[in-house]
Amino acid sequence: MTKGRPVGEASELTARVEALFEPHSTLAHSLPQFEPRPAQREMARAVATALENGGILLAEAGTGTGKTLAYLIPAILKREPVLVSTGTKNLQEQIYFKDLPIVRQALGIPFTATYMKGRSNYLCVHRFDALRHASANASLPGLEPSLRDDDHLPAIERWSKETDTGDRAELTDLPEDLPLWHQISAAGEHCLGAECPRYQECFVTRMRQRAAESDVVIVNHHLLFADAALRQGAYGEVIPDCPHAVLDEAHQLEDVATQYFGVAVSSHRIDDLVADAERWTARALRSPQRDAVQNGIEYVRRHARRFFHTLERARAGPSDERVRLTPDMRELMADPAVELEGAIEGLEATLQLLVSQPAGDPSRVEGDALDDLLALGRRLGEARGDLRFLARADDPEFVYFLEIRGRGVFLRAAPIDVSDVVRQSVLERRRTVVLTSATLSVDGTFEYVRARLGVNRAQELRLPSDFDYARQSLLYLPRQMPSPKSPDFPAAAAREIVEILRRTRGRAFVLFTSYAMLRAVRPAVEAALAYPILVQGTAPRSALLDRFRNTPHAVLLATSSFWQGVDIAGEALSCVIVDRLPFASPGDPITAARLEAIAERGGDPFAEYQVPLAILTLQQGLGRLLRHRVDRGVLSVLDPRIRTSGYGRRFLASLPPAPVTSSLADVAGFFGD
Repeated sequence: MTKGRPVGEASELTARVEALFEPHSTLAHSLPQFEPRPAQREMARAVATALENGGILLAEAGTGTGKTLAYLIPAILKREPVLVSTGTKNLQEQIYFKDLPIVRQALGIPFTATYMKGRSNYLCVHRFDALRHASANASLPGLEPSLRDDDHLPAIERWSKETDTGDRAELTDLPEDLPLWHQISAAGEHCLGAECPRYQECFVTRMRQRAAESDVVIVNHHLLFADAALRQGAYGEVIPDCPHAVLDEAHQLEDVATQYFGVAVSSHRIDDLVADAERWTARALRSPQRDAVQNGIEYVRRHARRFFHTLERARAGPSDERVRLTPDMRELMADPAVELEGAIEGLEATLQLLVSQPAGDPSRVEGDALDDLLALGRRLGEARGDLRFLARADDPEFVYFLEIRGRGVFLRAAPIDVSDVVRQSVLERRRTVVLTSATLSVDGTFEYVRARLGVNRAQELRLPSDFDYARQSLLYLPRQMPSPKSPDFPAAAAREIVEILRRTRGRAFVLFTSYAMLRAVRPAVEAALAYPILVQGTAPRSALLDRFRNTPHAVLLATSSFWQGVDIAGEALSCVIVDRLPFASPGDPITAARLEAIAERGGDPFAEYQVPLAILTLQQGLGRLLRHRVDRGVLSVLDPRIRTSGYGRRFLASLPPAPVTSSLADVAGFFGD
């Protein structure tokens, strides 16, 4: 309630917002299928009040509430810049291309909006110039052989002269995993900032300028925290300051913040740095300076190979898992780390000599070449500092671990608790912050998300889904299943999955908590069913989803990346099966460190962290099923612990209020068989 206003009296903003959600409003006329939804109107009112009074609003709005319009309309009517951050690029696109045009038509007032992606999505004009120069001279070092005669260069060059945005998404005919793009994108570590000779032409600069002049700025959480991390360093901000922010899909914030406020040194990072140094050396220097720098580069390359080879040998465990650093691993990598750090420092010193040459000296580096040289020096210094931090592995607020992904070796440190950094870098920087999602509360409260995100004082709102779960859904829990820890579980799960899919006639997501379980179940499902079986990893995620939508009776076997951010309406998705309760593995380094931190302060790690996190994850996975009021389908959890364990009641209480059955005949009957 605004200070000084009589109790019960709505503000002008709140009154305008409420009127728009009435049955015969301009919003109703703009949406042919508009239906008044009490929950949507209540959320819109709460957002308007938060924008008027400031502070934090925690708003859980069940699927079907219409929360996007419920926060966009009051945000735009406020007539002050607002930042909207989403969990995925897909939701960004939906807001920008679908929802904002509806709001513009309904409100009848002018406003501007900018859609911002991460820097790596945009072409770097300066790097592209350098690469074209390198590709024209096949003798230049530092250019991957696959790029020397890349057939895509001419197409990118033509596009670069025509595009207004420089957004890689416009290059629809290029492969998603094009190696060339990595060499020419505007990724942050390569950026020269305001010192770049092409700064005014830079697509990121122009995007920033558009955003700074916009009423609505739409980003995703990765860019939000990348920007927050950049503000702590030397690059400056990417996202303009806005007094108000709406963070949609806020249940993802802790994971994204953990990624961006961590520290990492990888074989890819050092390889890129060495390759860029070689290209610059070949372009900007003559002998003997070129020979001296090239010797320093080779020294870094040699010690980097030794260091990352040592990490590979030190690593133990399955190849697809992260491994926490042990004292033995730290001891093994100590000498190679010192040697690599020394090699990088030596190359820095060699480059610094080139910077300090007096005017008139023929070896003096000037102009664009000097800007690139200074950027190389900065990157070398940052890599050396990160390597030193990781090799010491002595900060108790971080967990240190090793990861091998594809051909890359990654040494990482992640913050154990991100609540302070989220509060300081995101929540406290704005007058108003709305945190919203379909899944924010556990056991009927926001205590878990408050603790994980550093939310102290906040208004709270919980709105149930508008769906009629008693009519639209059925929850199938098998009567007899072995423990998930039993060696008999994969075979039993495969049998249940096959029987369920026979009755649903495919049309299902089968969501696994691990690749190992997916691999164990896949052969039995493929052998028993004639339905099209799609499997995560056999094609890009977007291609699999398109095939699922367009293939009758398809079944998708998938893991974590399909548990959220997927929206498939209608009969194409009529069943979601989850193999186990999705507990985070206590063997994962970050999870283990967080459990230890809770235990050290006298808490219950399982009840306070593992169960709430698993509940939110399960809600997200099962939430893929019903996306609209006309959708119908079956939910199934194969894990017997949901019925037999004490904590299982917490999971059951968190699930949609669907009728529960243990009969496959009921599943068949639900679909009219």
